[in-house]
Amino acid sequence: MAERERPDGTEPEEQGQQQQPTPLDEAAAWAELIAAYDDGPESGAGSWPAAEDLPTADEDAPDDPDGADGATPDEPAAAPPAPKTTSIVIHPVIAGPRDFEVTEEDEGHFVPPEPPPLPEADVTTKFAWLAVLGGPALIFTFILLQQELPWWAITTGIGGFLGGFATLVARMRPGGDDEDDLPGGGAVV
Repeated sequence: MAERERPDGTEPEEQGQQQQPTPLDEAAAWAELIAAYDDGPESGAGSWPAAEDLPTADEDAPDDPDGADGATPDEPAAAPPAPKTTSIVIHPVIAGPRDFEVTEEDEGHFVPPEPPPLPEADVTTKFAWLAVLGGPALIFTFILLQQELPWWAITTGIGGFLGGFATLVARMRPGGDDEDDLPGGGAVV
């Protein structure tokens, strides 16, 4: 079997002498994380790696486009140091949304008109609603009172619900009142 060269140019070690990676001690790693939980950041340390810092204004415009700062394309330029301190500036709020007061001259207030009364339902619709709501209420009453459900209560409850629901669906008018005015009359402007 041919031996391969490592990327760094060294020869591989023999098969039996290869180094095994050291196992990670998870308990020690967790203990270190817990011990450092309340510690603040080190002074002078940024909140991200220094390689991600933006260049300062004097580094934005280099004089030599070939890299006069001595950095080659293979090695990155030195990153600027992280800021030493962090400060928070709190500005006083002069006026906010809770300082708004209603003036008496506000004439743009909208008062909606009184809605029209609901149409009077016919007797069939009233009985259908009674069956839809009363059927399950009958069964629920037997359950709450912990009584044995007789066959007539089950039949009346389930049959009333299904019959009332079918009646309400069958009596629905498609399209509402608009189609009754001019059927087939086209668009009305």
